[in-house]
Amino acid sequence: MGDVIRTERLFKRFGKTQTPAVDGVSLLVGRGEIYGFLGLNGAGKTTTIRMLLGMIRPDSGASYLLGKKVSAGRTEVWTKVGYMVETPYSYPELTVRENLELVRRLRRIADVRAIDAVLEKLQLTPYRDRKAKNLSLGNAQRLGLAKALIHKPEILILDEPTNGLDPAGIVEIRELLRELAAEHGVTIFLSSHLLGEVTKLATRIGIVHRGRLVRETDVGELQRDLQKSLLVNTRDAEAARVKLTEAGYRVERTAEGAMALTGGSAIARPESVARLLVQANLPPTLLKVQEEDLETYFLRTIGMEGGAEIS
Repeated sequence: MGDVIRTERLFKRFGKTQTPAVDGVSLLVGRGEIYGFLGLNGAGKTTTIRMLLGMIRPDSGASYLLGKKVSAGRTEVWTKVGYMVETPYSYPELTVRENLELVRRLRRIADVRAIDAVLEKLQLTPYRDRKAKNLSLGNAQRLGLAKALIHKPEILILDEPTNGLDPAGIVEIRELLRELAAEHGVTIFLSSHLLGEVTKLATRIGIVHRGRLVRETDVGELQRDLQKSLLVNTRDAEAARVKLTEAGYRVERTAEGAMALTGGSAIARPESVARLLVQANLPPTLLKVQEEDLETYFLRTIGMEGGAEIS
């Protein structure tokens, strides 16, 4: 599996600030991979993508797509790349179909049926005669994806692709991207701040924080790393805490006042915890396995607590 996307120590600083937006990011993405580029808002995801696409020039370092260095003069690679960066742009007074017709002509796609095919693929056929300015946020996002996919690219680079989509739409897009990678060998590079969503789709993940790539891992390893706890609450929390402690469970209190059981046995068998509390006449009003979110994982991964770096 050759490297389809490669960056070498990308560095970018804007204005007079001494803090770089992107600081030495090097990564490799192989053919058919779905690479999740994760980071909190402002971490440097979009700036990295813009350098990867040649939209902005790095202060130092380089990007390569399909083995070719990204530069303003090298245009042949763009016939094989689809992308959507930040808010998808469309001509507001044109209909969905007219917007796609413009893209078809700009891409020099001879087959006019490409428009109907991508409309169907993105569930946009019912909206094809609607002006872009009258689309919902979710359908505007779908139109952006349709423009990225109309020429059947080998590489798809997407910045927050599920923004504005409802849960059903998120699942549809997830399945579409998975199919493109698995059945058509499309290499997908997508950025997001949604840990849970990306881990359902990506095969490998890079975590960026303050412009630096702080970790790369496969999804299975990340899932094992995420801390999980069983959240429990009852009408008499103190009595329940005593009972659970006596039974050998490790109990901590959350900021919201619930009890968090962090031992593996509690997480694997929450029904045992429920049975114990019911038998003690302390039936649970809350019983839920919770996985740490991206921000909490970041803070723990990079050695921070409460937002302040630990020296």
